[in-house]
Amino acid sequence: MLTCDDYLSPTTLDAAFEAMAANAGRYRLVAGATDILPWAREGRAGDVHIPVMIDIAGIPELNTREIEGGRVRLGAATRFQRFLDDPKLSKAMPVMPRCAVWFADDQIRESATIGGNLVNGSPAADGTPALLALDANVVLAAKRDGKIIRRKLPLANFALGPGKTAIEPDEILLEIECDALPGHGGAFEKVGHRRSLVISTACVAALIEIDAKTSTIRDVRLACAGIGPVPQRMEALEAGLKGKPLSESVLGQAADAAPDFVASRTRQDYRREVVRGFVLRALINAARRAGAGHKLISSEFEAAHV
Repeated sequence: MLTCDDYLSPTTLDAAFEAMAANAGRYRLVAGATDILPWAREGRAGDVHIPVMIDIAGIPELNTREIEGGRVRLGAATRFQRFLDDPKLSKAMPVMPRCAVWFADDQIRESATIGGNLVNGSPAADGTPALLALDANVVLAAKRDGKIIRRKLPLANFALGPGKTAIEPDEILLEIECDALPGHGGAFEKVGHRRSLVISTACVAALIEIDAKTSTIRDVRLACAGIGPVPQRMEALEAGLKGKPLSESVLGQAADAAPDFVASRTRQDYRREVVRGFVLRALINAARRAGAGHKLISSEFEAAHV
C-alpha cells in the first residue's frame, strides 16, 4: 500500500523548488505517476509511506513541444500518447510512434511521461533507446543561490546503471532535446514475459535514411535496451552500415554482429538470439518506411524476418 501525508501540485518551477526545499528528504517528485503504485504494491516494496508527493506535471516548462532548426524540444511531462496523436511530433521523431504503440495501453500512455521513463533508470526502459537513436540530450534544472540554473548532458551519460541516473537530489528533469529526422524511417522491436503491458526483456530502436539516387544507407541509428546494465547505442553496427549499399546481405551482416552487445547477467543465450532477430527486423522495417523498394529488399526476405 502507498500512503502520503501531503500531495502538492506546484504550477511554476519556483514553486516546485520551494516545495522541494521545504520538504527536503521527505518528498518524491511525480508527473504521470504510473510507476508508483506497481513499485509500492505488496511483494515489491511492501507498504510505502512518502510524506510529501510533489506533482510537477502542471508546470508549463515541462509541457513544451517545439520543432525548430532540425531539433525537437520536449518538456519532460510530455505524455507517450502525444507520439501517436501529434502528427508533427510523429513525423519529426519517426521512431517514437513505433515505441509508443508498444508502451502499455491507451490509459497509461495518456498519463505516463517521457521524463518519468528516463529518470527511473531502468535498463529496459522503452523510451531510452528510441531517444538515444535520436541523439538526445537531457536538460536538468535546479534552484541554487536564489537562481534557477540549467545543465545539459547527453542522454547516453544520464543512465548510470539499474535505477541510477546522473540527476542530483535538488534537480528536476526539465526537457529533452533531440534530432528531428523527418526523412528517416523508424522501427521499434520489443519482447517481454507476457503480451499485455509488457516490461521489455529486450528492445531495439532503429532509424534509417536512404540515398534515393544511389540506394546507399546515408544514415543509420541503432540502440538497444534490456540486454545490459544501461540502454546503449550500437555504434559499431552503425559504422558498418553507413555508406554501404542497402542490401539483404549488408543488413544480415549487421544483425549477425548484434549479439556481441548482450551484457546481461541472465538469459544471455536467449537475449543473443532475440537481439539478432530484432536488429534485422528493425532494419528491414525502418528501410521500408524510408522508401526501400522490393528490388533492394525482396518480399521473401522481408516475410522471413518481419
